[in-house]
Amino acid sequence: MDLQGPRGGWHAAGLLEDDERPAVAYPHNLIDRGAQKHRTLIQGRLATAQGRDRRSPHQLVVNGNPMPLYAGDDGRFVRPYAFGPGSNSIEVRRPDGGVAKRLQFYETRGNGPKAALRVIASWDDPQAEIDMHVVTPDGQHAFWAAPVLQGGGGLDVDSVDGAGPEMFSLSAPRKGRYHLYVNYWGNFGEAGYHFDETTRQRPVITVSLSVVTRENTPQEKRETFVVPLRRIGDLTWVKTVEW
Repeated sequence: MDLQGPRGGWHAAGLLEDDERPAVAYPHNLIDRGAQKHRTLIQGRLATAQGRDRRSPHQLVVNGNPMPLYAGDDGRFVRPYAFGPGSNSIEVRRPDGGVAKRLQFYETRGNGPKAALRVIASWDDPQAEIDMHVVTPDGQHAFWAAPVLQGGGGLDVDSVDGAGPEMFSLSAPRKGRYHLYVNYWGNFGEAGYHFDETTRQRPVITVSLSVVTRENTPQEKRETFVVPLRRIGDLTWVKTVEW
């Protein structure tokens, strides 16, 4: 397994320069919604990708947060992530659970303060487009069309190709209740986005949603919830976080 990037350090910009843009494993490249300035790209190649059963993918574990790792026929993968300052880790695990690659690094560049509240969603069908929705104590609604909250924070990773992640982060949450939802928005393929139920690879899509508080501190806590989505259009409440 070859972990090829990021090259020359971790990219802090939302998009790479045109001559540095990597080949991606999915029909649609990442897009910049204007708010994902702290997003970085984890990219590499899985040596055994060709011919592998996609029902048993590799697993990408970032800072303890596991997610399915799918790749194209040539083995290439590119996944977005928003790293906080401090110690960070990346681990690629084989379908049998063995570790294919592990990397530890310390982020010192200007990614801002540590996330006091972080929510991470991933899912097990690379053709499905799943969206996270967060309703804040003051009634704001963070989702793909309105990712940034007034006062700071919001969706800093909105994955639009593959099995996630989607990430919501706040450095200074206001007191109250945060309602967390996931929505099975649709599917995509070679022709783009569509709503054909028959193309998905699993009859039930499983979403893993992790809630992390006080990330990268001695007070860090995490909970993970597993949610089934059966039909396009499903909007499911997952958790209410009391802050």
